[in-house]
Amino acid sequence: AYYGAAPVPAHSQKIALRLAEHMKHGRIDEEATRALSSFVEESLIVAEDMGAARIEAFATSAIREADNGPAVLRSVRDRTGVEIELLSGADEARLTFLAVRRWFGWSSGRLLVLDIGGGSLEIAVGSDEEPDVALSLPLGAGALSRGHLSGDPPSKESVRKLRKLARADVAGAVGQIRRRGPVRKAVASSKTFRQLARITGASPSSGGPFVRRTISRRDLSDLLPKLSRMTVAERADLPGVSTGRASQLIAGAVVAEAAMDLFEIDELEICPWALREGVILQRLDGLR
Repeated sequence: AYYGAAPVPAHSQKIALRLAEHMKHGRIDEEATRALSSFVEESLIVAEDMGAARIEAFATSAIREADNGPAVLRSVRDRTGVEIELLSGADEARLTFLAVRRWFGWSSGRLLVLDIGGGSLEIAVGSDEEPDVALSLPLGAGALSRGHLSGDPPSKESVRKLRKLARADVAGAVGQIRRRGPVRKAVASSKTFRQLARITGASPSSGGPFVRRTISRRDLSDLLPKLSRMTVAERADLPGVSTGRASQLIAGAVVAEAAMDLFEIDELEICPWALREGVILQRLDGLR
């Protein structure tokens, strides 16, 4: 990699670890800590085989919210030698915003960026590469699903309560964003938004990253009641939805609808770059 280069991945290595699901009484259990260390060790071998000259490791909301998060990172460091940087919620929002700005360029004007992760919702707005406002709300699709949705499909009452919670939290952020001025383009990143867009008719990932993909507020509002009546298995059969993320889809749709409605966004454009690319871009900038 070099300064000015696009962060195009040469290889992708993934595991569905879901640390938050291993959190008991606010602490990540030993089984998950060992699994994380093992995956880091495997990734080091892959990176070496691929000729990587530098390792950059970062952690997000699951570690941030765990009472023993720092201890988990120390355990991984002691076993693997890798120092994992713990990003704050504001860092997540800021770096995701950087990736979106670089993808769409200066001609996109003032941007509003939304990103729904497993543990948090990131919101950022700005006219430059550094956002004016970068917020992180505890509205992650995974955390909300585990903590607030009961039943398969979930009960109408649990969905209603979750909708009320999401709207109250998002409403608190609207004022901070709006007082900074009007937005020219609203953008969404993250798998949650990509899956919702795919379900409502966006092109599949096989079409490549340069196909324009969007999701409308009307389509999302029509989709949410249908999703709420589906079981996890039925959701997993929807286009673009993986089996591992089907359980989070309703909560993600609730948060997405709340954000689009309260920010009065008629259409969100999906950005293929997100936090990972933001981290890489920041590091590449440092190579100067």
